[in-house]
Amino acid sequence: MAFSRLTTRRINLGAVPIGGGAPVAVQSMTNTDTRDAAATLAQIERLAAAGCEIVRCAVPDMDAARAFKPITAASPLPVVADIHFDASLAVAAVERGAASLRINPGNIDGEKAMDRVVDAAKAFGAPIRVGANSGSLPKDLLQKHGGPTPEAIVQAALGHVRLLEQRGFHEIKVSLKSSSVLDTIAACRRFAEVSGYPQHLGITEAGGLMAGTVKSAVGIGALLLEDIGDTMRVSLTADPVREVEAAWHILRACGLRRRGVEIISCPTCGRTEIDLIGLLEAAERELALIQAPLTVAIMGCVVNGPGEASHADVGVAGGRGQGVVFAKGQVVKKVPEADLLAALMQEVQRAQDALMKTKRQA
Repeated sequence: MAFSRLTTRRINLGAVPIGGGAPVAVQSMTNTDTRDAAATLAQIERLAAAGCEIVRCAVPDMDAARAFKPITAASPLPVVADIHFDASLAVAAVERGAASLRINPGNIDGEKAMDRVVDAAKAFGAPIRVGANSGSLPKDLLQKHGGPTPEAIVQAALGHVRLLEQRGFHEIKVSLKSSSVLDTIAACRRFAEVSGYPQHLGITEAGGLMAGTVKSAVGIGALLLEDIGDTMRVSLTADPVREVEAAWHILRACGLRRRGVEIISCPTCGRTEIDLIGLLEAAERELALIQAPLTVAIMGCVVNGPGEASHADVGVAGGRGQGVVFAKGQVVKKVPEADLLAALMQEVQRAQDALMKTKRQA
């Protein structure tokens, strides 16, 4: 592979570095009406609390572009303006604080219009993300390649990049997306062979919470494990906060970044004698508020649970109407089933406090 995560071009999106070995950044997109600045900011705050690092907002008209001024002034995250067709919207959003633009240069109407967009991006230091999507490829490429093939997606992306390079603009990141996981992987691999611009990863139109997360985990995860990809969005037909949560699960599973609690839990079997599923669901709600990078085990079998999850920071393992609480594989105490959640959270808090103390002393 010619270009890896370490060797892609480094750009900066606000205070967030992208490419050149920077940590893979987590993105999402608001689904509020951008013209409603208060509602949009409220959602951005929720996304930031969940671990989102870059947020994108749709700009369908000039009222939405004007709303970028109060949004970017108060946003805790760099805000990307999502633009289609109209150069005036791109210019207006950048002038009002957009940290970056997401455009398809091929659908900006005319050379002069494209010049205006690039001039504004240069003047305000806003990188441009160009996107090639299987659902909106140029007709000539579709005819040449016999449909939205991976190579057609790559050629569309390279064509968009050339339009910017011809104007002396190189603060670029690129996304190559398909609703097909395999086509997305193939396109991103091919682009990494021929270009050093950082890649934004995602599976477009991935679906709802379950199917979309699975498809994204397979596609994005495969590329991340090949050292391809500098930023990512898990696109779901769901609350955008769930996109951020899924992204962090993928990064953790790939061994790239950690944030919050990783839960280890058994799938239950005939030996389970407590309501393990109910306990897990309740624990997930409380553990979602913990940002320390801890591993928590929730196991159904008091015989094998502590041993199977011995590397966990803390955990519980059920027995008949009761369970044990353990830390680092060692049993701390035995409590009734009704008290397992409270006892677990008490140990989690102790583990978090110990971790914070160690960090302060370091």
